[in-house]
Amino acid sequence: MANREKNKKILLELLKRPDNSRCADCGAPDPDWASYKLGVFVCLNCSGVHRSMSNRVKSIQLDYWEDQLVAFMKSNGNASARALYEKAVPVYYYQPQQKDYEVLREQWIRAKYERMEFTGETKYPPISYTTGFYEGILWKKGKDNMQFLKRKFVLSDREFTLTYYNKEDESKGPKAVISIKDLNATFQPEKISHPHGLQLTYQEDTHTRNLYVYHECPEEIVTWYNAIRAARYAYLKTAYPTGSDEELIPKITRNYLKEGFMEKTGPSLTEPFKKRWFSLDSQSRKLLYFKGKLDAEELGVIFIGTESKGYCVKECIPKQARGNKWKFGVMVETPERQFVFMCEQEREQREWLDVLRQVMSRPMAPQDYTIVPESHNSDCTIVCIKDFHIIISTDMYVQLQQILYQF
Repeated sequence: MANREKNKKILLELLKRPDNSRCADCGAPDPDWASYKLGVFVCLNCSGVHRSMSNRVKSIQLDYWEDQLVAFMKSNGNASARALYEKAVPVYYYQPQQKDYEVLREQWIRAKYERMEFTGETKYPPISYTTGFYEGILWKKGKDNMQFLKRKFVLSDREFTLTYYNKEDESKGPKAVISIKDLNATFQPEKISHPHGLQLTYQEDTHTRNLYVYHECPEEIVTWYNAIRAARYAYLKTAYPTGSDEELIPKITRNYLKEGFMEKTGPSLTEPFKKRWFSLDSQSRKLLYFKGKLDAEELGVIFIGTESKGYCVKECIPKQARGNKWKFGVMVETPERQFVFMCEQEREQREWLDVLRQVMSRPMAPQDYTIVPESHNSDCTIVCIKDFHIIISTDMYVQLQQILYQF
């Protein structure tokens, strides 16, 4: 018993070292498991992946540790493992954190310890996401239905494009050629109802276009994700040649700051409320709303500026609300108009208030001014229809919005 307690005390002391105080794989604080095959300290979630790979693990608190295993952990640890298994991780490769989806964490762990992808040794054939070109089949959701069909995708960082075909036969030409410039990829397993679900977003004319895809193989979908990140990184290095990796890496891909359903009314705040799916893109300062959460195109976009530019968000109780089933209101004020949304729960109301204030409190970057509405502090609004710009009065704009809201 004394030996058991002594070894446990040694392991707990090892955990106090800075490199061991966080999970070797996802960075979760206070890891309480360890792989005595690799000599790393990991969290409970990551320990399950190691166990599935036969990287023998034990609980530091609950299991008995033999002297030789404790000695092995003392002579290794997270820093030593990182120096070996993470020696050559590409700067664009996404290293998942504690709250990331399981498919990302599992494939990161397998890439490190099972496939040995980051030891710096030359591999042949080369790892797919390092080549600048990748092609394969993904299951893609139809634009107007929930049916997922096999489609061929081709990614090229030489041409900075992602191309997909409606049929595997390429002779009929591509269905779409997507510029890497505005492409984003984010995992959405719950939204797509598949553990490997990936949402691809890009700009098409003046609209945001969404593609929803998945692959049955977890390694394949994560390879696609990191291949897209590699292509995006190559584009950013070309577009911003003086940009540092510290500046460019956060721009490669991004998750939405918050998503969810809210009820929305029209411009005069008297129209019936309708349920809409909202996505807050913090990087572009856009609050997009859709009829359904898997829609291909948005119904509208609200630019979220700063308080100094006339934007604010607050709780509200609409006086003339019609048709709303939910009771917790959020009002977003812009220089053009007020937007009123209703949340189902008070918790959701608080979350939306917090994230919107977070965006409003962040100073606008130079590129933000290219998308800010030109009608600020004006009695006129510029309406863009394809390649035409029409200047109308703000009152007429509100009436137009009321008509369009019915569709």
